[in-house]
Amino acid sequence: MRNLYEVLKERGFVEQCTDEEGVVKWFDTPGNAVYVGFDPTADSLHLGSLIPLIGLMHVQRAGHKAVALVGGATGMVGDPSGKSAERSFLDDDDLAYNLDGMRSQMESFFDFEGDSDHPAAMVLNNADWIADVSLIDWLRGIGKMVSVNTMMSKESVRRRLEDRDQGISYTEFSYMLLQAWDFVYLNETHGCRVQMGGSDQWGNITAGIDLIRRRSGEQAYGITFPLLETASGEKFGKSEGNAIWLDPKRTSIWDFYQYLIRTDDRDVIKHLKLFTFLPLEEIEKLAKDHEENPGSRIAHKRLALEVTALVHGMLQAERMVAGAEALYSGRLEDLDSDLINQVFSEGPSCRLSSQRLELGVDLVDLVAECALVKSKSEARRMLKQGALYVNDQRAEEGKMVDHEDILPSGVVVLRKGKRDYLLLQFD
Repeated sequence: MRNLYEVLKERGFVEQCTDEEGVVKWFDTPGNAVYVGFDPTADSLHLGSLIPLIGLMHVQRAGHKAVALVGGATGMVGDPSGKSAERSFLDDDDLAYNLDGMRSQMESFFDFEGDSDHPAAMVLNNADWIADVSLIDWLRGIGKMVSVNTMMSKESVRRRLEDRDQGISYTEFSYMLLQAWDFVYLNETHGCRVQMGGSDQWGNITAGIDLIRRRSGEQAYGITFPLLETASGEKFGKSEGNAIWLDPKRTSIWDFYQYLIRTDDRDVIKHLKLFTFLPLEEIEKLAKDHEENPGSRIAHKRLALEVTALVHGMLQAERMVAGAEALYSGRLEDLDSDLINQVFSEGPSCRLSSQRLELGVDLVDLVAECALVKSKSEARRMLKQGALYVNDQRAEEGKMVDHEDILPSGVVVLRKGKRDYLLLQFD
């Protein structure tokens, strides 16, 4: 089996490493523990969270022990890393709710049974070893071993100190020590000597390495992942300021799939390496196919299929593929009720009594009433131009919408021009 560090590096996971030679040697022995921390700022992980999650999946697949740490304690404080302002505190109920949501999502990514070649993964909560530590014990056992000078030199702290208006509270300043103690605890109880995290975690990770060395003299290591931005400069997993969530109640599976389909051409191969487990030889072939025929979007479709399957299951992923094919070929009758509502969830809708369709409703009156057009005169003009559609079929002048137009999903889809859709629903 190939060394885990080499696998992570060639797939683009490694931005920085504290000691490449030491990490490679550590990974030469099967069964060694590696951890990544996740703070419960929401009840769902998002698309950007997949980098550390898939990194940990590589850990388990390579025969090592994957430890996912949820921050029941650190989440109550807030990490200043990468933030220009103080985080708001979560109350106990919100924190518990977020932790439950994150844990349940993580269960689908890891094997918690394990076997002789792949140790069982673990999900731990740092509140279990931090919450009951007294202030005196903390100051004597941890605070005594950490230099304030060193803490102030860390970029996450230094940047906040340079902002005279915002500054940094003692609470957030102390966050680094909490995360360092996590590393110490996992090192001493589970033999963990490698922590991985986003590149904004470098200061927190090295603080833990320092503390382990001071307490036991043991050498620990850190690996940071890139914080991805798309080629267009957007933070990966963000769309118009909103995260692309893994929870389908927050981001529909259709929107999740479509976000991936719309990946920038300049990013698609990089994302195939990071977010899928496809062999690199297969990704190279997809890169070649994409270069020769970019219009086919073969690489984009494969990315969307693989990542949607990873998060939501292959049946749902294949359902999105079939739905996209039906939508773009004008076969709206092939979309079931749930999927058609996902597809048009962002667009306007209009609700009518189904009895009104018994004698038929004039399309001109209907699109004006539902505000798909501004007026009946505009509707008549667009109808003459062939720019009004019922269920993606161009409407003729005099078109009456009746029960025969209701799709198997129980709706009628009206369209003006190329992209302005309206979903007609019935009581």
